[in-house]
Amino acid sequence: MKVYFKYIIVCCLLINSNFLFSQEEANGTIPLTERYTIFEGDTLLIELDEVFLLKKINLPTSYERKYYYWFRKKVLKAYPYAQIAADSLEILNANLDKIKSSRKKKAYTKTMQKYMEEEFTDQLKKLTRMEGRILIKLLDRQTGVVAYDLVKDYRSGWKAFWYNTTANVFKLSLKDGYDPMNNNEDLLIENILQRASVEGIITLKPSKKDLDYTILAEKPLIIPQPKEKK
Repeated sequence: MKVYFKYIIVCCLLINSNFLFSQEEANGTIPLTERYTIFEGDTLLIELDEVFLLKKINLPTSYERKYYYWFRKKVLKAYPYAQIAADSLEILNANLDKIKSSRKKKAYTKTMQKYMEEEFTDQLKKLTRMEGRILIKLLDRQTGVVAYDLVKDYRSGWKAFWYNTTANVFKLSLKDGYDPMNNNEDLLIENILQRASVEGIITLKPSKKDLDYTILAEKPLIIPQPKEKK
């Protein structure tokens, strides 16, 4: 597993409200009157963030309940690393924009890499394969860029290919993106994040992906069933 976590580390070192519930509107939209405030005849437009309308989770079997809370633990463990990566990426890019010299840009990037490696390597090594897979997906959610492209942009195409090949040994891919609109596991991740945010467990930042929460709210959560033993 040490080889696998090397590529996860690379991703991180390269890149150093309340919610409305379904009773607001049956169709999951925010009433038009709640989008505006009237002051003495003038209309003031208030921009509201799109929200995930959370519904009661239907987990009828013991297996489904156990799986959900097991998976929830994995998501909440991986999320902070993804957000650290996203915040660090913004800082890195902002500072690189201020540096004109290519040599100084490389030196600054290397300094950031060294800092992130010293700060988080030991923690990332403790992640399981499932937590690593979730982290790859969440990197895309928080940055808007899949991990493979992050490596490629900040290192080289060859190293991106190499790290992806290494990941495949563990049935993982740096090219995995985050798509809760079409992927049930990603939908489950998003649902867990939103609920954890409402409960005050995490401070959830908006996704950099284009997500339609009106549609997501209507999608059923499907718990993966255990594979039959042959």
